[in-house]
Amino acid sequence: MLAEELTPGMRVRYPRTGTTGNILRIESTGKAVFAELDSTHLLYRVDQLIPAPATEKIAKPIIEDAKTMIAREREFAAGSELQEAIKNIDQSCEGGG
Repeated sequence: MLAEELTPGMRVRYPRTGTTGNILRIESTGKAVFAELDSTHLLYRVDQLIPAPATEKIAKPIIEDAKTMIAREREFAAGSELQEAIKNIDQSCEGGG
């Protein structure tokens, strides 16, 4: 893309790594123009960026899944199954090999 086509807030993608994000700022050095993405806070050459479609699929389902998993792990840790497993170990560390 050309630097003139980019504006802060525009959603772009860096195809080499698949990184997608919104442009926070555009910075020009002597030879090249870079754009900082909000997803990584790294600078990417603007001639390497392509427009990315805006998606509504944000990390909310992942966060909800993580919360559910944490709740399950807490229930297991508080339950008698883990306490019983801890009682049955001999506290030795066998490295094998």
